[in-house]
Amino acid sequence: MRSYLLKFFSLKNSFVKKTNVSDYILCRFTNITIFRCDRISLAAMKALSLLGVSHMDILEILGKINKVLWGPPSLILLFGTGLFLTFVLKGLQFRRLIYAFKIGFGKEDSKDAAAEGDVSHFKALMTALAATIGNGNIAGVATALTLGGPGSIFWMWVVGLLGMATKYAEALLAVKFRVKNEKGEYSSGPMYYIERGLGRRFKGLAIAFALFGAFAALGIGNSVQSNTIADITKNSFGIENWVTGLILVILVSIIIFGGIQRISTVASFFVPIMAFLYMGGAILILILNYDKIIPAFELIFYYAFHPVAAAGGFLGIAVSEAVRNGVSRGIFSNEAGLGTAALIAGNARADHPVKQALVAMTGTFIVTIVVCTMTGLTLIITGFWDPSGGLISGVAHNASLEGGALTSAAFASVLGAAGEYIVSLSVIFFGFSTIVGWYVYGEKCFEYLAGSKGIAGYRLVYILACGIGTVANLVTVWAFADMANALMMIPNLIAILLLWKVIKAETNDYFHHFYEHTKSAGPPSKPIH
Repeated sequence: MRSYLLKFFSLKNSFVKKTNVSDYILCRFTNITIFRCDRISLAAMKALSLLGVSHMDILEILGKINKVLWGPPSLILLFGTGLFLTFVLKGLQFRRLIYAFKIGFGKEDSKDAAAEGDVSHFKALMTALAATIGNGNIAGVATALTLGGPGSIFWMWVVGLLGMATKYAEALLAVKFRVKNEKGEYSSGPMYYIERGLGRRFKGLAIAFALFGAFAALGIGNSVQSNTIADITKNSFGIENWVTGLILVILVSIIIFGGIQRISTVASFFVPIMAFLYMGGAILILILNYDKIIPAFELIFYYAFHPVAAAGGFLGIAVSEAVRNGVSRGIFSNEAGLGTAALIAGNARADHPVKQALVAMTGTFIVTIVVCTMTGLTLIITGFWDPSGGLISGVAHNASLEGGALTSAAFASVLGAAGEYIVSLSVIFFGFSTIVGWYVYGEKCFEYLAGSKGIAGYRLVYILACGIGTVANLVTVWAFADMANALMMIPNLIAILLLWKVIKAETNDYFHHFYEHTKSAGPPSKPIH
């Protein structure tokens, strides 16, 4: 098991060594995928050769494009948008967090039950979490720690807390500018608030978001996930890839052909179980090592502002690396700014856009502040965060372990073989929930481009991509999909910044005219001036 995970998650494979393509393209861990890079599909290579195009050339080009799209300017834009909205809304995500949880996880009130929409606040949140809680919470956090040290967790918290404001804005605009489709269901997302909020002259941005969103859903949200699941089930449980593919195709078909109601119902059942499995294991490790929790937090705060010193052959980690890795991994873990949450938020029953916006921002808190923190604390407490192999932490371990393999080894060091299987099953559950959740995103984007009549065809393509993913290698598809994610983000953030006055006005309207004072919620907020 451990040897497989090392092979599966390792970035040091022969393919990478033979190319100049950045590890970022081929082997980056995000909240939505852990990708195995070991060989290129023979069929893809033959097809490209017939066109006179080198597969390596394509990957080189994609590598350069993605370095720009996911470079410092984009990260600054994401971080800056969250900071700006936090300032404009006067820290609403902090002041109204408890109230937001009450709306999302409490009993649906009569006003919301009678309001227009397709699903409850809770089901909308669970559907979004199904797609957002992903393998990046396992592998991505581990990668951030090994590259940036314990301090990267602090900066992950910062970007997560600021990202809550971005997620709030996305969901608010989604509900305000949502439309009803031909089936009587609501459709929402950045493409709608771009077109309806900014005007027809911005329609090109809306089309761009929808196009890249529909494509990204097929790749990074679907086929690479099924590929990950198939590899895990084969190596952990001896199940052949095609068998896994058949099972996934059947299960995914049953769920997505049931529409948004069935998808949200499955997500509301599935996500808590998924969280219980992984979080339960992490919490057990913390309980067994309760005396190391406070020292772990001390390391996080210390290394957020101090470099990790060199030791032996280890060169050390600069503070800038802690900031860079914490910010980038935090963004990828919660998807704040990508606009994905807005694609489902508009389906929620809400008598005011602010209500679902508040609920949506709790998802960012859950993913980053809770789930990612649990992974980070586990790695720090066990000493497996140390990239030197134990020279700094004092806990000897294999220094070549990376990503998910490192998380698995950390769990196993405390819980034995059970810890490894917890990580393996979590990868499977996370991957499957991502497939289901991202279908909603892809459908909404495709519907905007082609209308409701084409959805049946998109479902078939989505199911086909899921099955193919279990038996194919998807290096190029992954690279294209990663590019598509960035190209979704840019028009979304542009729209949010241009519509900030709408966000501010709707927030003031709710808390000034609709907000009901309760003891649990605290006093009403003053209008934001």
